Amino acid sequence: MKVLIPSPLRSYTGQTEVEAGGESLGALLADLDRRYPGIRFRIVDEQGAIRPHIRIFVNGEQEFDLERPLLSSDGVQIVQALSGG
Repeated sequence: MKVLIPSPLRSYTGQTEVEAGGESLGALLADLDRRYPGIRFRIVDEQGAIRPHIRIFVNGEQEFDLERPLLSSDGVQIVQALSGG
């Protein structure tokens, strides 16, 4: 399935959009990490939770659960939240 990659993580992929697969969101991130080593650690913390500054959308809806099942037709977008003032 297509995965959109935010600018700060493109140093891992070299692309704005990549292909990855998995039966769940967690499996998709593991597949991304196999293809682009180190990228999962920038998305998921040591406790297995999505990092606070990262948002993941599946078919346009924000997702928090790495166990969420995915279909090959789903679209996944990873977004890095901006902060500051």
